[in-house]
Amino acid sequence: GYLRESTSGRYFLLPLAMRVRDKICAIIDVAMQDCGGQKMVSPSLHPLELWEETGRTDDVAFELMTVHDRRGRSFALGGTAEEMIVDAVRFSSVSYRELPFMLYQFSTKFRDELRARGGLLRTREFLMKDGYSFHQAEADFTEYYERMKDVYGAIFEALSIPAHCVAADNGYMGGEYCHEFIVDAECGESDYAVTDGSGQAVHLDVAGAQYAHCNPDEEPRDCCVQDAPRGISIEAGVTFYGQPAWRQIKTIIYIVDDDTPVLVALRGDRTIHEGKLTRVLKARTLRTASVEEVEELGSVVGFVSPLNLSCKSVGDVSLQSVTNFYTGADVFQRDILNVNYGRDFEVDILADIALVEEGDLSTDDGHPYQLRRGIEVGNIFQLGTHYSEKMSNAHYVNDQGKTVPYYMGCYGIGVDRVLASIAELHHDEQGLIWPEAVAPFDVHLVSLCAPGTEEAETLYRDLQDLGLEVLFDDRKVSPGVKFADADLLGIPHRILISSKTIQAGTLEYKRRTESERQQLTFADLQSLLQG
Repeated sequence: GYLRESTSGRYFLLPLAMRVRDKICAIIDVAMQDCGGQKMVSPSLHPLELWEETGRTDDVAFELMTVHDRRGRSFALGGTAEEMIVDAVRFSSVSYRELPFMLYQFSTKFRDELRARGGLLRTREFLMKDGYSFHQAEADFTEYYERMKDVYGAIFEALSIPAHCVAADNGYMGGEYCHEFIVDAECGESDYAVTDGSGQAVHLDVAGAQYAHCNPDEEPRDCCVQDAPRGISIEAGVTFYGQPAWRQIKTIIYIVDDDTPVLVALRGDRTIHEGKLTRVLKARTLRTASVEEVEELGSVVGFVSPLNLSCKSVGDVSLQSVTNFYTGADVFQRDILNVNYGRDFEVDILADIALVEEGDLSTDDGHPYQLRRGIEVGNIFQLGTHYSEKMSNAHYVNDQGKTVPYYMGCYGIGVDRVLASIAELHHDEQGLIWPEAVAPFDVHLVSLCAPGTEEAETLYRDLQDLGLEVLFDDRKVSPGVKFADADLLGIPHRILISSKTIQAGTLEYKRRTESERQQLTFADLQSLLQG
């Protein structure tokens, strides 16, 4: 009774879910007001020329949804609102005396996700709280950014989903740094790492590892080429040579932005993190090359050599941690042995492009990483002047009368993701267990009396007179169905009235989180519920 799917990635929020979502929004709303936020709302249809002004029509990580009106004007269905908010601000004459300020909104966002999944965790249409702060310069912004970290932490505590603040990648948002707020849950899609050293959490998109040298006592040997009747996988090389995977160089050809081949090389026991690679290449898109595309470059899949191909190349820093690699020789079932980075080949870009693994040593504090997974429920971004420099007139007048681009920050909370996260964290085998702050009702009143019984109706009104939100179940169904539904719906307090309790002058009370049932007078119940 909370949700119903409309089409893939789009959901009806039914009345019970709306009550929960409204309470989530109210908690966020109070926090935003307390930190000086001013509430507004922007249209969901964004003039496409605004996205073209910042160059984001092709750069976003989701497929931008566009529509055209009868006059032929093009619009984007808003997936995020940086351009719109800047557009709202830039035609006002703002002085440095009026800075900083923060505008925020609750608005529906649209993202044409390739694979909508996980219920409300990854949808194509959802409610988001997004806020945007405007500052004179970095120093002022930095102080505000740290304050927003604390504000967000307090919001998620109030929502009973304690979230970890995780350093992350700005991606298509622009700017230089950001933090995600992640609630630990196996159903989530956000992978991050923590260490026992600094205690800092870092998203795998930006986590870097230290690589100890695998065989530091081995002397470099001369390269040689030999036949290698092995399969094309790293595992096939391990079997054929009887050597660990780190002895190999894993070399893959990518096609970047639809037409540019790039050779990517790393240690054989590591995995390419395509997000890191995309960022290093400043690419919009990348994909692995087809068999035919590799052959056109003069090589063969599974035996690509980093030594000879004449295309742009990127290598992971792990290439510096092995003496005497072996790798393909650009000929089927032929290998080059004793290859050493720096002596036999170099790449155009040497960077951290590998996925961090459990136990890797952090580049920050040298302690081993512990990997975790969770649901991203919010994020805060440093945008700097990324938008204000690209959009005309996005500036303020400083104390010398000169125009200066705004220094900006962005702050988002996925409200529907929060709703789903609360459900993921607060349930048992019988159903949901809503925290009191967001429960759709305070009390679930179960009547086993005949419908219309005066005592039950009076109790319903008396509970409401106490300021409580009450769900009154007086259906003509069995007690077992009512009790099962009460557990399933997850309202914090259940009160039972029946002819038996009326005769005894008591009510049966049960907390959703407990199995014990208590017989209480109305006065005792009032004290308990309002205590």
